[in-house]
Amino acid sequence: MQITPNGHEPIVQKRTQDDLPEGGKVNLLGLSREELKDALRDFGIAEKQLRMRATQLWHWVYHKGASDFDVMTTISKDMRAKLVGHFEIKRPEVVEAQYSEDGTRKYLVRFADGNEAEAVYIPEEGRGTLCISSQVGCTLNCKFCHTGTMRLVRNLTAGEIVAQMMIARDDLGEWKSPTEGRMVTNIVMMGMGEPLYNFDNVKKALDIIMDEEGIQLSRRRITLSTSGVVPHMERAGKEIGVNLAVSLHAVNDAVRSEIMPINKKYNLHEVLTACANYPGAHNARRITFEYAMLKGINDSDQDAYDLVKLMRKYKLPAKVNLIPFNPWPGVAYECSSDEQIKRFSDIVFKEGISAPVRTPRGRDIMAACGQLKSASEKKSKAQIARDEAATAMTAVQENPTPHHSSTGLT
Repeated sequence: MQITPNGHEPIVQKRTQDDLPEGGKVNLLGLSREELKDALRDFGIAEKQLRMRATQLWHWVYHKGASDFDVMTTISKDMRAKLVGHFEIKRPEVVEAQYSEDGTRKYLVRFADGNEAEAVYIPEEGRGTLCISSQVGCTLNCKFCHTGTMRLVRNLTAGEIVAQMMIARDDLGEWKSPTEGRMVTNIVMMGMGEPLYNFDNVKKALDIIMDEEGIQLSRRRITLSTSGVVPHMERAGKEIGVNLAVSLHAVNDAVRSEIMPINKKYNLHEVLTACANYPGAHNARRITFEYAMLKGINDSDQDAYDLVKLMRKYKLPAKVNLIPFNPWPGVAYECSSDEQIKRFSDIVFKEGISAPVRTPRGRDIMAACGQLKSASEKKSKAQIARDEAATAMTAVQENPTPHHSSTGLT
């Protein structure tokens, strides 16, 4: 069951493979291996051929990036023709791809129901990281995060999550799936939404991405970021086993509750205790704490010393990513000065905890941390009516009806 900060299941639009229009095709993208076998069985593939056919399709879809059955030369032409009539391999539409001066790429992805989310590719020396969204909108309402100003529309399906990886590799020309020299070397579940509020679909998607006969991305190259959904943190370690990042952003409950309302449900003690108990966490596999530097809010020297005390109190194998705050129009916060960010970092480093300052990437295309936001916000019927009326009024004003004089001339 998905849970929200108030302890209840969120009311979101849910989409599954069963949500097919009458006469629609089954999209293979996002099906687990067992679901793929079930779909082929329902299609009429003989039981003795199920494993072979599923393996063939899996390899073509996730290793070679195929989106067209005609290219699947290891499958007979007759069988391909039959598959085309019942199945599809359909990626969402890329509405817009923006390219930053620093090489960052942002993709605005539109799903079949018209909702949208964003994914960001960040190239760095020796690695390339893809930031993937797990929800359309977000329910957390963190005050310094642009995505948090959106309402939660719905969870993304496993197929929609995997598709963001597929789209990035399409754009980068990275098929067939390489194991050496690849451009997308790492994934961070740090895009729009809270991954642990969409646990089952995130787990399913990451299982597909980590599959050794497909995309083949190692779990040590995947990081899941949470704002501190305590009940699912240990479960994530046991069932998914990827690296953990936690949005910390403050060193006491008063400040954290003010800027991150989820802290009122799961306070610092609960979150850090869950971090201490995270399966597989040790000095060689540290937990990453994200810390946005907000001027006058959480950036004092005392905050830095208190941060060190917290890490030591809970005996956490930790790395702290200091993130210069990325503003957007209308936001009430300012970024800490470069000098204070460096001073904060130096204090933490001198106490033996790694505290690098993250270089802002993609700011010119609103692709930096905390800046992602799509147009897919829920609107009330009254708001939709107001928008339509405003559009109609604008059209009338720009194209007034010609006035006819008594002479019949305009």
